[in-house]
Amino acid sequence: MRRKVIGVMGPAAAGEAIEEAAYEVGRSIAREGWVVLTGGRNCGVMDAASRGARTVPGSLVVGVLPGDSRTGGVSDAVDIAIFTAMGDARNAINVQSSDVVVACGAATPGTLSEVALALKAGKPVVVLSAEPAARGFLTRCGGDGIHFADDAAEAIACVRRLLAG
Repeated sequence: MRRKVIGVMGPAAAGEAIEEAAYEVGRSIAREGWVVLTGGRNCGVMDAASRGARTVPGSLVVGVLPGDSRTGGVSDAVDIAIFTAMGDARNAINVQSSDVVVACGAATPGTLSEVALALKAGKPVVVLSAEPAARGFLTRCGGDGIHFADDAAEAIACVRRLLAG
């Protein structure tokens, strides 16, 4: 049986609170036995979620990177690095490869593009720690495909429900 893949998306320049939440999300995903998929870089939400997952024995972290293998910048916690040389166009690969997308914060254009791609593809999205204005906008855009969580535990409980349903 194929392991479920949970994409963890978020800004490369995230604040401390968002990075801590992403770390917990990554660790919790790995505890469930699911694969963590991130943008693979050694910064922000990508690195935090990857490092969190790496703390769990048997975890698997896939990083889908914007550059090629010569550009570096890969998180040390990534097990499988996929170099696309596609820049931000790789966001479509991240989304299409995920069973559920967890967006840690939703205040940057890159993260919003991943949320929009996921909604367009019919992939469920859990947004963690969204500001009230972002919640309103995303609710109007996402309808039944968008879900909100205030912390990592609530986000994982939501992912669990989405995978079961």
